[in-house]
Amino acid sequence: MLVNLHVKNFAIIDEADIDFGEHLNILTGETGAGKSILVGSISIALGARVSPDMIGKRGDHAMVEAVFQIEDKHTLEKIRMLDIDPEDNQVVIARKITESRSVNKINGESVPVSTIKKVAALCIDIHGQHEHQSLLREERHREIVDEFGGKKSEELLTEVGELYRQYIRKKREVEKESVSSEERERQLAFLTYEKEEIESVALKQGEIESLEERHRRVSHAGEIVDALSEIHQLSTEVTGGALSQSLRRLQEIQSLDSTLDGFARQLMEVESLLGDFNRDVSGFMQDFSFDESELREIEQRLDGIRTLQSKYGETYEQIMAHREEAEQKIQKYMDFEAYQENLKKEFDEISARLQEKSEALSEHRKKCAHTLEKQITSALEDLNFAHVDFAIEVREKGQLGADGKDVVEFMIATNPGEPRRSLGKVASGGELSRIMLAIKSVFADSDEIETLIFDEIDTGISGRTAQKVSEKMSLLGKKHQIICITHLAQIAAMADRHFAIEKSVGEAASTTRIRPLDESESLKELARLLGGMEITDAVMENAREMKKLAAEFAQKDEKKETQKKIT
Repeated sequence: MLVNLHVKNFAIIDEADIDFGEHLNILTGETGAGKSILVGSISIALGARVSPDMIGKRGDHAMVEAVFQIEDKHTLEKIRMLDIDPEDNQVVIARKITESRSVNKINGESVPVSTIKKVAALCIDIHGQHEHQSLLREERHREIVDEFGGKKSEELLTEVGELYRQYIRKKREVEKESVSSEERERQLAFLTYEKEEIESVALKQGEIESLEERHRRVSHAGEIVDALSEIHQLSTEVTGGALSQSLRRLQEIQSLDSTLDGFARQLMEVESLLGDFNRDVSGFMQDFSFDESELREIEQRLDGIRTLQSKYGETYEQIMAHREEAEQKIQKYMDFEAYQENLKKEFDEISARLQEKSEALSEHRKKCAHTLEKQITSALEDLNFAHVDFAIEVREKGQLGADGKDVVEFMIATNPGEPRRSLGKVASGGELSRIMLAIKSVFADSDEIETLIFDEIDTGISGRTAQKVSEKMSLLGKKHQIICITHLAQIAAMADRHFAIEKSVGEAASTTRIRPLDESESLKELARLLGGMEITDAVMENAREMKKLAAEFAQKDEKKETQKKIT
């Protein structure tokens, strides 16, 4: 869960340090107090792009840091697969934003933004207006059904995706090999010429390197002999002159100091090594011979090989690989009808397997959709969709793809007697937020993401509907850490931990701060949400009653959970 958020010099937040708790964390504040800025700072910590304009007035950079405590072992495994090692199961994401760039770190080590996004996606899920709008896309409907399908859906999707890629590759191969007999004859003649040209050179492995070495030696033979002659003469002069004289003088004084024995031995070794060197050089020059015909022979051979290199590859391996490929194509064109028949057979087999797996995926989707449809309907009824008629349609899209053959669409009618229509044509913004909440409540037991943030979940709702939403949020908070920004007292009353977002206006600038509220402060904030600026005794009493009802609901739910465990 998100245990701490630290924000510094971001927009109108000078500095904020927030310790979030388990279950339901509620943030409330006046309109314009900076609630959207807080959500924005969390999004930036999770890898969202940020404009330098958001850097505050207290320095040349902004800093956002989010600390997560991860308890789910599967989430920890996935994070470790990204080369992040959570120390004591903790992940610290920090981003420093300057005018020119951002510095991104996880647990103190610099990482690209892409890694932050991947890690954040495993830790936290933000649901704002944008996420609710994703329900308007049919593709998202399919993803939700497949997520509900669990491991089996994942396995079938993987198999279908791999078969589809094989299908596309084989289809392109079939289309590519649809050539006329004239073109086939032309290709056969050209490939035969290439194969025979390579074979006529009879290149051996290692021959290129060997010939190049011989060519360097023979073409520079005069230079080599002249240099060695000079070297031999100089080293002979050293051996017979200064070195021999030095050794004699050392032997004359050797008996005067035992330390000189070591010097004498070293000088004798040098004399011996130099003598061996002179003999080896002399022997090499005596054996070294070449003639112009050898040089011409090497150059002619290299010319033939370089012709191959210019056409088929620099190395022996590349040239031989080209010959082998040409040979395979020749065999293919010589018996082209059999080749095409075999190719079509392979294509048909892959097509059949893709169709079979897509059908299995479709059947599994339909079963999952039927079960999910019932559960979402029940959750929607809990959220005061009194006469909702919700269905998940799974129908064929007319062609196979990497995700199978289905189009999945959420259909809904919110009033009795109305026909079901596509979600995007019926639901308002407020209804979309409640539908997303219903979906999340269905997934609560299986969703591995520990922290959910809800922004604008209360768009367009009030009264009894708001109460239903608050109850559903409370229930969801039993299974996840929830961070919810709201302006509704019914939702705020359910808070396990309540924060106030406050803006102060100064002469130079406005600033926002976030602070936790104690029980009495939370009660006053509820009264403000209920009564506005004027908080009367009646409004305070109403707030107390709302808080009491929220506590009773939580106790009732706790008893239900305990009873479930017993039974």
